[in-house]
Amino acid sequence: MRLSTVRIADDRVTSAARQEGDELVLLPYTDVGALLATGDDWHERAASADGERLPLAESSLAPLVPHPNKIVCLGLNYATHIKEMGRPTPAHPTLFAKYDGSLIGAHDDIHTPPVSDDLDWEAELAVVVGRPGRHVPRERALEYVAGYTVANDITVRDWQHRTREFLSGKTFEATTPVGPALVTPDELPPGASGLDISCSVDGHTMQKSNTADLLFDVAETVAYISTIITLLPGDLILTGTPGGVGAGRDPKVFLRPGQELITTVEGIGELRNTVIKEQL
Repeated sequence: MRLSTVRIADDRVTSAARQEGDELVLLPYTDVGALLATGDDWHERAASADGERLPLAESSLAPLVPHPNKIVCLGLNYATHIKEMGRPTPAHPTLFAKYDGSLIGAHDDIHTPPVSDDLDWEAELAVVVGRPGRHVPRERALEYVAGYTVANDITVRDWQHRTREFLSGKTFEATTPVGPALVTPDELPPGASGLDISCSVDGHTMQKSNTADLLFDVAETVAYISTIITLLPGDLILTGTPGGVGAGRDPKVFLRPGQELITTVEGIGELRNTVIKEQL
């Protein structure tokens, strides 16, 4: 099953929706996060509900979960990215956070902030949590996954490197596309492993890898985070990016207004976003 959050009523409100072919079937929930919060039977609710139908191609997709309780991200989780950034291989997951104000939809514009020209791409597989979990054992961790989606952890590099902490460069307003859909685990390999992941800028491939190359896989990541804090339905986990980012090139390359960024994960879908300059 594929679920999205779609803007309706002149984009003033949103609705969860189930994809059926080239249509979206509206569900009686404001967004995918609200659907997941209804309990362990959310899958049955989503599969059986019927409602107004909208053409998928003409629909405006909001962030998949517009207001998750938390967004937890992994840094340094592909060997190729660790190498290009000149960092040692971590013994434990490198975690940082984002806030929901950074999230945008699958086809929304990415806002490059007026305070920086160092906007960089980071294609990522994202995990959507489906049930509450604390101290989840690794062997059961995938039971807590509602599904998978695509994200791009757009990073303002000079602000990221102002301090040793990543946060300031990772959560600028309207910079993180997430979508186009939550794809349930039954449609994908266990842990969404073995999927091709790529990112292109104006048609030029910048990143190309496979989720089998994750240093810390989905099960280990879910278990690790749940040791620290209770995972809740709708939480987003961004699993890290492969090599090929702009900051890892010589000379460095960054996004510019007018460029189109396409982020793809095999079997899940693609993000297609245009970079614009945020106005003060």
